[in-house]
Amino acid sequence: MPDVPDASNAPPRLLVVGATGVLGGATADALARRGDALFLAGRDRERLASAARRLGAGSAPCDAYDLDGMAALPRLAAEAMGGLDGVLVAIGAVAFGPAEETGAAVTEHLFAVNTLAPIAVLSAALPLLHPPGTLAATTGVVAVRPQPRMAAYSASKAALSAWLTAVAAERRRTGLSVADLHLPHTDTGLAGRAVAGSPPPLPRAAPLEETVDRIVAAFHPEPPADGPPGT
Repeated sequence: MPDVPDASNAPPRLLVVGATGVLGGATADALARRGDALFLAGRDRERLASAARRLGAGSAPCDAYDLDGMAALPRLAAEAMGGLDGVLVAIGAVAFGPAEETGAAVTEHLFAVNTLAPIAVLSAALPLLHPPGTLAATTGVVAVRPQPRMAAYSASKAALSAWLTAVAAERRRTGLSVADLHLPHTDTGLAGRAVAGSPPPLPRAAPLEETVDRIVAAFHPEPPADGPPGT
């Protein structure tokens, strides 16, 4: 079992899954600038090696279809860093089109990447995290407001959101933070890499930097402002 952190001012030891993607990579950079110790995982081996060198991080390649491999990532990260204080899963795939035109293979792919792989990582991390640890995953606004022409995508993200909600309730009294990140449509280029279909008109994309700040806040929440006496 990895060591329990014994110093409150020690930098958090975080696993970032999806570190070779636009959003995960930008978030890893932002966390590294804060001084966090990182272990990176991603599908693109070349980008992963480059990011690990640049950030001085450990790393391991991963494939969303290899659920056993995804589940092994928290243990690899904990062994490399001497413990684990948080996990971010920032992977995803999207498809567009009417529900009747979204084939079973596309739906299976969306649930493998957006639901099963994140759950494999996060559930494996639970025994390794000690309060005040943080589990976080990007789900998106479609998890709470499913959109037309994105039925399977919305469902896959909503399923992950439901899992996170249940885990948060299970761990409410343990001091573990569970962050279900309902992020807005963000300028990452994901819509242009859809596995099927063409995107419908989308809302104006949020700047990448703003979305990254929201993710970082899950691991570095701002202290509450002091209220007036008696509040």
